[in-house]
Amino acid sequence: MRPATMSMHGERGGRSHGARAGADTSKKKVSLRKIWPTIWTLVRPRRWLLALGLLLVAVKTVSGLVMPALSKYLLDDVLATAHPRPQLLPVLIGIVFGATVVQAITSFSLTQLLSKEGQKLISELRKQVQRHVGLLSVSYYDANRTGTLVSRIMTDVEGVRNLIGTGLVEFVGGVLTAVLAFVYLLHRSVPVTITVFSVIGVFTVVLQYAFKKIRPIFRERGKINAEVTGRLTESLGGVRVIKGYHAEEREAFVFSEGVDRLLRNVISSLTLTSTLGAASTTVLGLVSGIVMWLGGGAVLRHSWTIGDYFSYNMFLAFMIAPVFQIVNIGTQLTEAFAGLDRTTELLAEMQENADPLRKATMPPITGRVEFDKVEFAYDPEKPVLHGIGFVAEPGSVTALVGSSGSGKSTIISLVCAFHTPVSGRVLVDGEDLAVVDLNSYRSQLGVVLQDSFLFDGSIRDNIMFSRPEATEEQFLFACRTARVDEFAERFPEGYDTIVGERGVKLSGGQRQRLSIARALLAQPRVLILDEATSSLDSESEAMIQAGLNQLMLGRTTFVIAHRLSTIRRADQILVVEAGRIVERGNHEELYALRGRYYDLYTRQHGLEANLFLAPGEGDVVSEVVR
Repeated sequence: MRPATMSMHGERGGRSHGARAGADTSKKKVSLRKIWPTIWTLVRPRRWLLALGLLLVAVKTVSGLVMPALSKYLLDDVLATAHPRPQLLPVLIGIVFGATVVQAITSFSLTQLLSKEGQKLISELRKQVQRHVGLLSVSYYDANRTGTLVSRIMTDVEGVRNLIGTGLVEFVGGVLTAVLAFVYLLHRSVPVTITVFSVIGVFTVVLQYAFKKIRPIFRERGKINAEVTGRLTESLGGVRVIKGYHAEEREAFVFSEGVDRLLRNVISSLTLTSTLGAASTTVLGLVSGIVMWLGGGAVLRHSWTIGDYFSYNMFLAFMIAPVFQIVNIGTQLTEAFAGLDRTTELLAEMQENADPLRKATMPPITGRVEFDKVEFAYDPEKPVLHGIGFVAEPGSVTALVGSSGSGKSTIISLVCAFHTPVSGRVLVDGEDLAVVDLNSYRSQLGVVLQDSFLFDGSIRDNIMFSRPEATEEQFLFACRTARVDEFAERFPEGYDTIVGERGVKLSGGQRQRLSIARALLAQPRVLILDEATSSLDSESEAMIQAGLNQLMLGRTTFVIAHRLSTIRRADQILVVEAGRIVERGNHEELYALRGRYYDLYTRQHGLEANLFLAPGEGDVVSEVVR
């Protein structure tokens, strides 16, 4: 099929442009208001678990403040030089030990409850995104690289564990600790506390400004990572082409450039976070100096005891530590929001079958296909089809002939309902494909493409893919008809032989036979053969032609043929040039007409001794030959 850059019905020319434009959204600010509905959707089923987690956080926080609270009594009562009370020491030790046990239990419980739930959330979100992506239109796939989508599904959702897991817990726990410590500090001394927090307040303002700068960097990182992953996926999948053209160094250079971009992004974020860390250290030193000055003066004036001074410092440390933790936790949450924002954008893409116009369920069809003045364009500025009109009767064979780029594959794409006409209608049994439920239609459609895509599974898995509920008898019949049995049964593991990624362990002809057997097993009413025998030699094609004839029997078939054997027996041949049907008829009629078909046929016939070309595919070559 041709690459497409146009969207499905209802979004003509708009969505794919938006998909491309949307790829460069890394600079925009992540809006919490925009992604909050998604966050709430994720959190709502777990709200009671989260509430329990927050309760455990509160218990853990209070337990953690026991030691600094008791430090005053340790210094002023137990260790006092004037009237020491050593009998209090075991009591204080017991309380501290009990608080420590409570902290340990709550920490373990939080990890078991929320961290595991965070990982479950990642799994659920991955499945949700993959399911949604699988239901998007072909246009979306044409406008977005496979590796980018893989990154969206696998990487972008990773950060959401911080919304349920440790990130949020640490954030809430830190805030609660800071609030309780702040209340104690105000109780101890309002002037000292206000002075200290004036300095910390300035730092918080700087922190907010820094986060505004760092959010786009994290969003850009996700985009770059998706691009680099996409290119790597492509290069690994096309390793034979790369090696065939000795392009290993070029691919290494392209990948290296992407990795360097990612490195620059990481360095930028490290520079900002390290700057924040340095600022944190500076503020901590400044605050310590202020407390020494004001608190030390209070001790000298006997308004504070040594225990007051020591406990104030400890509570101040417990209060300041969460503020500085925000640098780390805030970064994690920011990264989570950026990933969730990208995920939200993806989930907002309309599924191809979600169009409100698609309400009609396609009943079992007889297979009458009609194109009614169909106009189509992948790009609004470049029309591809112009007023295409024809009828394919049930059980007939329609062959499409024309030079490369004439619009043959686009017509096939419209029959498959991969795209919707800009104007005009594609009718099947009188039903407009623009308004029917695609599942009910495509379940009656069989496709054999020139590029026989196979999954990395067994021969049986790939053939049964079209009809998992098929019986063993039906499976073996499809294999015999498509001549799969001739090579499959020679393998040690027979039909359970693993074919490798994209069927790499099989020859091109063997892959094509599997693809034909898969279509046979599906028992479709409308059959698409897009150069289905292109990978077969003459002997194999002759053997498999009987299988194809049986496959086409009683089915409405559309053929873009590599050779002329099928075309010559077609009920009607459509000669397509520049997006228009310029001639139509059977082989004898068109040959006798001595028009464009005659020219294409004789030109290929003159070259086919040396070149395997479909009618019209040799136009450029023949000009060179002349």
